[in-house]
Amino acid sequence: MVQTGKKPKWGLNVFRPLRNSIVTAKWLYYTKFWGMDIDPTASFSLSVRFDKTNPKGLHIGAETYVAFEAAILTHDLTRGLYLHTRIGKRCFIGARSIILPGVEIGDECVIGSGSVVTRSVPPRSLVAGNPAKIIRSDIEIISRYGRMKEGSGYSESVRNLAGASEEAATRSAS
Repeated sequence: MVQTGKKPKWGLNVFRPLRNSIVTAKWLYYTKFWGMDIDPTASFSLSVRFDKTNPKGLHIGAETYVAFEAAILTHDLTRGLYLHTRIGKRCFIGARSIILPGVEIGDECVIGSGSVVTRSVPPRSLVAGNPAKIIRSDIEIISRYGRMKEGSGYSESVRNLAGASEEAATRSAS
């Protein structure tokens, strides 16, 4: 064994080809076996949960990313509803978000982590919360997977939202 003096670089990039192969296999499984409408340029975490009760009701647009443990629902068994849930192009769906059946998310939207989206979202919107509310409209998406322009006010918007929640909590406590 030849020693070069450098340690091997073990990181996420080592496993990227394997992950890409698994994601491609899952995309084929979802689109060909279940009949879901997921654009080939869309990407998703391996732990995402797509509703298989009404698989043909799921539509995900080009260059959209769905983060880990997000759930996208297309049915409500208690009310007997089987609806189409649509996510537009170049969107980002945050980790552990829940998109309820029948919701339409417009192009170039960002859904904050842990959000519960109960109503349709207009294009170019930033939404967060439970239930999800529009934090900012006319956001600027600069590349695929809902990547926002640096300094687009996301951090300030979230801080303002958090500050408003704290103020409301202190008012109700007094």
